[in-house]
Amino acid sequence: MKVKSLIFGVALMIVGFIVGTSWKDSPSTQPIHDNPAQNTSINEKYEAPRLVTDVEAATIKLFEEVSPSVVFITTSKLKQDFWTRDVFEVKSGSGSGFIWDKEGHIVTNYHVLEGSHSFKVALSDQSVFDAELVGAEPSKDLAVLKIKGKTKDLKPVRVGSYSELKVGQSVYAIGNPFGLDHTLTTGIISALGREIKSISGRPIQDVIQTDAAINPGNSGGPLLDSSHRLIGVNTQIYSPSGASAGIGFSIPVDVVSWVVPDIISYGKVNRAILGVELITQQRASAWELEGAMIKIVKEHSSADKAGLQGFRMNANGYYDPGDIIVKVNGESIQTNNDLFLVLEKYAPGDKIEVEYIRDTDIQNTIVQLGSSL
Repeated sequence: MKVKSLIFGVALMIVGFIVGTSWKDSPSTQPIHDNPAQNTSINEKYEAPRLVTDVEAATIKLFEEVSPSVVFITTSKLKQDFWTRDVFEVKSGSGSGFIWDKEGHIVTNYHVLEGSHSFKVALSDQSVFDAELVGAEPSKDLAVLKIKGKTKDLKPVRVGSYSELKVGQSVYAIGNPFGLDHTLTTGIISALGREIKSISGRPIQDVIQTDAAINPGNSGGPLLDSSHRLIGVNTQIYSPSGASAGIGFSIPVDVVSWVVPDIISYGKVNRAILGVELITQQRASAWELEGAMIKIVKEHSSADKAGLQGFRMNANGYYDPGDIIVKVNGESIQTNNDLFLVLEKYAPGDKIEVEYIRDTDIQNTIVQLGSSL
């Protein structure tokens, strides 16, 4: 028995020695030398990672190309000292804007400039210029400044089209949030055809909704498509905290394209008007009224010449209600805003057919639209 145990122990020692020697000589346990030639078998199946992808390169190129067209705007207002009555300037706000043309016109939001007395524009090369207010359209939250001084080497932004946009396509916002240098945020178009209220209370239609981060300071900056073209002007965020929450809104480029040239030419929008004053929408809603009721018809206006009437005193000394506009060229008018938006489709001098209710009768008339200038 002892002999057998001795033989078995020796056999185990031999097997252990063979296995140990084999493991020691295994390639996996050999040290890796500093000589690359000796490590070829390990590294030959790995490729060096690419530092910039094609998508990233396209985004970088967009930022480098468009950021020179984006400016930083600071505003100041006059303030009077309570005790000395001295008047002095204090900073009132800041925002973004972009270069519209080589003449030095800068487009931004009206709410960025509202209530301010003086304006400064900082270009991408850090040069700063005084600017003057050319005009504004509060109902579209748009305004135009003009740089004072040299305007050479300005790079206007390229203008795109709203009709080509699709939900899901990539968008890019460039601005100066929180007073920082140019920043870029990216996202997609979350929705089209949104409606928001402007600072004047009138609606802005066909607004672009995006999840690209839009923070304070981005207001007035451009929203761009992947072809480096302007598709909107960043105007609002939906956020209780005031910081980006993934819901931002931009004024559509088609609105910008007809508002800005009018502001540059006339200082305000040359819009088509009827020449009437309507009752408030609150009162119309309280009366459960469908349509736009005329309160006052301005003398010698288009509406006056067409025979439309506002509130008028009857033989008993009471006022009869004004005409209620219910259709314009066949388009239904349910509220005052409906009438405002329909009229935006027409130019001064255009003729439209107006359907209205007087007393209980439905009547029609042709109106040649006047000008707001």
